Amino acid sequence: MSDAEPSAKLTFKGKTYDLPVIKGALGPDVIDISKLYAEGKVFTFDPGFTSTAACESKITYIDGDEGILLHRGYPIDQLAENGDFIETCYLLYYGELPNQAQRRSFEQAITHHTMIHEQMARFYQGFRRDAHPMAVMVGVVGAMSAFYHDSTDIDDPRQREIASHRMIAKLPTIAAMAYKYHIGQPFVYPRNELTYAANFLHMCFAVPCEEYKVNPILARAMDRIFILHADHEQNASTSTVRLAGSSGANPFACIAAGIACLWGPAHGGANEAALKMLGEIGTVDKIPAFIEKVKDKSSNVRLMGFGHRVYKNYDPRAKIMQQTAHEVLAELGIKDDPLLDVARELERVALSDKYFVDRKLYPNVDFYSGITLRALGFPTSMFTVLFALARTVGWISQWKEMIEDPSQRIGRPRQLYKGPQKRDYIPISKRGKSTSA
Repeated sequence: MSDAEPSAKLTFKGKTYDLPVIKGALGPDVIDISKLYAEGKVFTFDPGFTSTAACESKITYIDGDEGILLHRGYPIDQLAENGDFIETCYLLYYGELPNQAQRRSFEQAITHHTMIHEQMARFYQGFRRDAHPMAVMVGVVGAMSAFYHDSTDIDDPRQREIASHRMIAKLPTIAAMAYKYHIGQPFVYPRNELTYAANFLHMCFAVPCEEYKVNPILARAMDRIFILHADHEQNASTSTVRLAGSSGANPFACIAAGIACLWGPAHGGANEAALKMLGEIGTVDKIPAFIEKVKDKSSNVRLMGFGHRVYKNYDPRAKIMQQTAHEVLAELGIKDDPLLDVARELERVALSDKYFVDRKLYPNVDFYSGITLRALGFPTSMFTVLFALARTVGWISQWKEMIEDPSQRIGRPRQLYKGPQKRDYIPISKRGKSTSA
């Protein structure tokens, strides 16, 4: 290492180690500890990996303190206001915004991959009608490798691309079928003349007995929801996809792993949790009492849909989602929904109450997306499914980047062991009474 290169010094047991410091295009510098164990026989301790860069990426950048979210350098608000989801998919996957010819070619590839193998439809019959749609999603997406095994060779760039196109294209169909099965209605096949978001709404809400026309304002809202949830750097589900992919698992299995992780209420289930909270409040007149409980640390009552683990300022996605929510409510003329009345008042109180303002507990994307999805007609059980649908392009782009990284190795987190030291086996006849039962 030359003197000009930055480094950090770590002294341990009387020996000093020079650790390289790597500078990114944006964000904090990174201390490279990859050789620390080999040289110093010591691990670092970082529960939740909140201070650890587990990979190098060119896809998404977040500055939580400043409320910044960039996809390939483009601010999320510009993508959501000026582009559409297909364009965002191309950007995340290929690295640049498409020109007109690239856009047409990509959209055509996605449009003509929307149908699923007819035999896959039979899978749904094996699930209970009251099964959570996310459980169905995990099973069906995981099974895709059994039907599309001609695109599971991860060492073949063309197969990787075909598998990626298939998942971006087919996830709306799979998600819509999960919804239809859940409510007991017949499946609706995709329509090639419709846009990505409009096609999804059509598959969810059309019925065979009458014509269904997609409202363009609602389709635009759905498209924005997809854009705002497309990728979010190295979160729990994305890290899960990368970790699964590091073993060489096929891409369909990796995305199924991401869906399973997303199902957790602390991750993808946050908008569902926010709407549940609104239901528990019930009516506008109960908001003051609820707010007092939130402020009381001993009550264990949490304000769901406000604040964010990463964003210590305003969630940059929330402003767009707020605008979208208000557009949808205005278009549908919803004025007498008690739950939405509670949401509006809670939003007003939280944005004006000094307690929440001082703690920067602003409404986040989950708060507004939950309201919007309810207004669109989706039950809360579908909220995380829609999140998974949108996030698929982010997962598959992150997976592609990892596979193409020559330094990629199988993930192997280490641990701080606190269990018993070595001890000898005692025959059961000599153990006496258990003290741990």
